[in-house]
Amino acid sequence: MPKRCNGSAASSRIQFEVRMGSRNILVTGPAINEQAVKLITDNGYQVSYVPPYTSEADLVRIVTELDPVGVVVRMGRFSEAAIKAAPSLRVLSKHGVGVDNIDVDAASRREIPVVVAAGANALSVAEHAITLLFAVVKRIVPLDSGIRAGRWEKAGYSGKELAGMIIGLVGFGAIARQTAVFARGFGLKVQAYDPFTDETAFVEAGVHRVADVDDLISSSDILSLHCPLTPDTRNLLDDRRLGMMKPGSFIINTARGGLIDEDALLRAVESGHIAGAGLDTFQIEPPAANHPFWQNQKIVVTPHIGGVTQEANVRVGVDAVEGIFAIVEGRHLGRERIVNHRALAKTPA
Repeated sequence: MPKRCNGSAASSRIQFEVRMGSRNILVTGPAINEQAVKLITDNGYQVSYVPPYTSEADLVRIVTELDPVGVVVRMGRFSEAAIKAAPSLRVLSKHGVGVDNIDVDAASRREIPVVVAAGANALSVAEHAITLLFAVVKRIVPLDSGIRAGRWEKAGYSGKELAGMIIGLVGFGAIARQTAVFARGFGLKVQAYDPFTDETAFVEAGVHRVADVDDLISSSDILSLHCPLTPDTRNLLDDRRLGMMKPGSFIINTARGGLIDEDALLRAVESGHIAGAGLDTFQIEPPAANHPFWQNQKIVVTPHIGGVTQEANVRVGVDAVEGIFAIVEGRHLGRERIVNHRALAKTPA
């Protein structure tokens, strides 16, 4: 039976040495899909859970007790201290693709691969990006609130058509590519910036490649973020870059909250320079109950659930667990699934 831990109580081919011992797999969150759980138990392993966003001290205590061979990282940060607390740890597997809540450098120093479920939730997140786009541009939230408050605001309303607008995608991985498919279906003109993606991907998608991120930002009517959070991309959208955007433009973020300087965004929206924003991620999660975004209906928000659909949960959960077993059993796993493959390749054999 799965064990639940109380946080308050407690290219190429890269080969990895197989170390037997621990039969525990830890999930940093309340659950994973039942098919993923079955995969764990059918292979003779025990699955345990910790509460969402458990404090580092409690997480370290739990990890020390369980000494897992693998961890499915969902909610909250898996720090260097947590990594050091598990001598048997062989792999960290992200329940998704964003690894900013994992100390990848610390994992690399321990020669522990950090695995992602690449592409498993792309369809769901892309759908959510388009949903936020419609909600913001069509002003669904304030119009809905107005009717519920007894206001019939048809006389003063003037909407906008999406068709013909230019949407700029920052990043052009699996989620952005699927977003491009949807956007083109609604008649938007799609352009994208990604210095790490091969030209072939842009050609096959029929998407115009922009060589400079500032050029993309200044020429788009809608900016949709699809890049990882790194030291280089943190606060990518600050006062300067927000000021470069077209007056009356829109921002969608289904990637990582740290990509946007939230204070700068609020100023830009309140001034009217940015017409609205749709956000599924925030600098701190969960955000404060009195966050100033909540008072502005031009900003549509959701609680980082873009990839949380029944269908994606199956794919992501199973991929995350299969990634653990591939490493533990010494089977090949493509380097596109291992975010620290370059660092691991440099370690002595």
